Amino acid sequence: MRHLILILAVFAVAAMGPGRSTDAPPRERVNPPSAAEVSERQAQTRPDAAPAPAGDLRVIDAADALPQDFLWTARPVVVFANTADDPAFVQQMREFQQSPRLLVERDVIIVTDTDPAAQGPWRIQLRPRGFSLVVMDKDGEVKQRKPAPWSVREISRAIDRFELRRQEIGRAGTLP
Repeated sequence: MRHLILILAVFAVAAMGPGRSTDAPPRERVNPPSAAEVSERQAQTRPDAAPAPAGDLRVIDAADALPQDFLWTARPVVVFANTADDPAFVQQMREFQQSPRLLVERDVIIVTDTDPAAQGPWRIQLRPRGFSLVVMDKDGEVKQRKPAPWSVREISRAIDRFELRRQEIGRAGTLP
């Protein structure tokens, strides 16, 4: 009986496989780097260049762009409010300044609309009431609507669950 237990223990240890060395070479990247990563690397390799700014996040007024301008090129995150002094709007804009790089890496464009009287194409298409945060995908489809400010971390996590984003980063077949 002792020999049987010893043999089973040997098989169990053998089934675990070889140990991993701490000197293992790093795995190669499967997907190409994002535009933000490329520009950051270029800035690091040029000694005379200033460091890449963390706030490359584009913020556009809704009057300056149409929804179709961003099809297949960017993910609009549209922030509506009845006035630019709305506390929720002010808080949301502060949130964007906390970690803009997370949004830049996901091709996010911030579109702001604080003029309900203008009834621009963004308001007509998305029909907000008061403060509203709308996250859209590159195909122009509305993916999330929030009646309160959302952190950059929450927005980026939501975007990472979008099918198009999962395809971009090569995780289309895996669960979040």
